[in-house]
Amino acid sequence: LPDLLNDGEFWQFEGKAATRATSGVCLNRLSDRLPGLIGGSADLAPSTKTEMKDKGWIKPGDYAGRNIHFGVREFAMAAASNGIALHGGLRVFCSTFFVFSDYLKASLRLSAIMKLPVIYVFTHDSIGVGEDGPTHEPIEHLAALRATPGVTVFRPADGKETAAGYITALQQDGPTCLVLSRQNLPTLAETGPDAMKGGYVLRHAGQPDLILMASGSEVEIIMAAADRLADQGIAVQVVSMPSFELFEAQTDEYKEQVLPRTVRRRLAVEAGSTQPWYRYTGLDGHVIGLDQFGASAPGETLYQQYGLTAEHVVDQAGRLLSSPDKA
Repeated sequence: LPDLLNDGEFWQFEGKAATRATSGVCLNRLSDRLPGLIGGSADLAPSTKTEMKDKGWIKPGDYAGRNIHFGVREFAMAAASNGIALHGGLRVFCSTFFVFSDYLKASLRLSAIMKLPVIYVFTHDSIGVGEDGPTHEPIEHLAALRATPGVTVFRPADGKETAAGYITALQQDGPTCLVLSRQNLPTLAETGPDAMKGGYVLRHAGQPDLILMASGSEVEIIMAAADRLADQGIAVQVVSMPSFELFEAQTDEYKEQVLPRTVRRRLAVEAGSTQPWYRYTGLDGHVIGLDQFGASAPGETLYQQYGLTAEHVVDQAGRLLSSPDKA
């Protein structure tokens, strides 16, 4: 594998971009560095940003290309990817909208059972898809994948974390699911290679009054909330948690630095089922998320409706801080 960790260009991102777009940038940078990279999508390459430019398409009688037209057949796509991984000599990815991961779950489960390093690129990862409505808005999907043994789930907050996700995926012995946004997200100054640890501190607070944690598109929300809380004199530790599985693989000492057990006022934010987060917030903490199906409206409107805003985070933080017996 190329030395991507020390490859400055691979980490170069700026401005606002959806993580599906930064994923496309990473894939194309990888395609120039990794000749054995091959893959495609379930008829969604323009939307999931998974076409490797100038690398050609596999066609009847012409197998020189590295892009695959899998067609609208998610289960078969993932099964074929398993076969490519079993053959060896190639690194394979496949892609679809996150909500359609349900259609390929049996093949993904076999990826995990057989320890096949298939890279699953899932985009349109939340109610941020907006007007497509509840049939296309993932809710329970992150929880389901995190509950699957042997699967590494990675939901990046920006381009640099997306790069970390790809490097991580290339190092795994089993499948990795990259879970990516449709909506644009800012490039955060604080993110970087430490995302490969699964969870890391973006903003330290010597003796924190409160820990805010999130993954993916909600990291910018807790960063904004932390600014407002800091203006009130509240010491907030901000944690990005792109991958529970990678975080759990860290040493106890490292995990204690990120989530000190003495700090029981903890608030997690994620645009999906709240269930997985209670292992980190505990019974004394709180999770802002969605335990209901979404609706059809612009993504920003839905984020407001379901409380995925800096204002609501600040409000809930105030409630936690004012409640007794949480120190």
